[in-house]
Amino acid sequence: MKTDLKGRDFLKLLDFTPEEIAYLLDLAADLKDKKKKGIPHDALRGKNVALIFEKTSTRTRCSFEVAAHDLGMGVTYLDPSGSQIGKKESIADTARVLSRMFDGIEYRGFGQERVETLAKYSDVPVWNGLTDEFHPTQILADFLTAREKLGSLRGKKLVYMGDARFNMGNSLMVGCAKMGMEFTACAPREYFPNKGLVATCREIAAQTGAVLNFEENPAGAVRGADIIYTDVWVSMGEPEAVWAERIAALSPYRVDSALMAAAGENTIFMHCLPAYHDANTEIGRKVGEAFGLDSLEVTDEVFESDRSVVFDEAENRMHTIKAVMAATLRH
Repeated sequence: MKTDLKGRDFLKLLDFTPEEIAYLLDLAADLKDKKKKGIPHDALRGKNVALIFEKTSTRTRCSFEVAAHDLGMGVTYLDPSGSQIGKKESIADTARVLSRMFDGIEYRGFGQERVETLAKYSDVPVWNGLTDEFHPTQILADFLTAREKLGSLRGKKLVYMGDARFNMGNSLMVGCAKMGMEFTACAPREYFPNKGLVATCREIAAQTGAVLNFEENPAGAVRGADIIYTDVWVSMGEPEAVWAERIAALSPYRVDSALMAAAGENTIFMHCLPAYHDANTEIGRKVGEAFGLDSLEVTDEVFESDRSVVFDEAENRMHTIKAVMAATLRH
């Protein structure tokens, strides 16, 4: 049966079947091939999209803008000071205004309820560029990268190291459950994902053959892993005061060369970026000096190694976001 996503919102992977996710990955691979070969694919010429960013970003903004331009669309970027959403104008009213002017709306910001409300009142597709709970466009980029490097997704073991309570841990667990993969969250017990979401993912896994694990021992968790994944220890918008707590709790879960060796020689390393792998950022330098560390969630040696595919993931954000817009806005 032909997959048709025209008019659909893209808010979280829980809303999509494994077949629909695979379709988006296939479409992204095709659009990536066309771009590499210089084949025009501007089938959405004449359409316009709005990008609402309550949280700033490098990769998400650039991915949406370049993808939209490649598809022939116009783009209006609304930064945290460029929109009255939730301040002088409700999210519902914003949705009803923008959907009269634009063919699609991207939202990157805070609680999932905000993007869900935007979608409820919008007459055009709404895409989630990141919320506190979910980051679905990142997972598509991760899975496209994994397919390119590993050949397939089903049965592959992904180990997420660190704080698995927020958008990346949640979304990777959902994505792995949907695609029949083995997902392991490796962290202190209090940093495991929400129990309700775990229960939902277990129900999905029962249908897809996926496996979900929750481990506290890093060396044991990574054995046989195809992918080791990590993210920053303090999420965007959280106060700096939590650094001491996170460093104390999560330092044993830093991805270093010894952990990669324990996993196996063919394991790849993934990170959604930005990464504190050295002291060449303001935050990395400040935290490093305060706690006597030269790296945080991943060492520079691993980040810069041949096993690291982080910049492939970053590029694939654009290709997969392009697939989402092309599929939901197609003529």
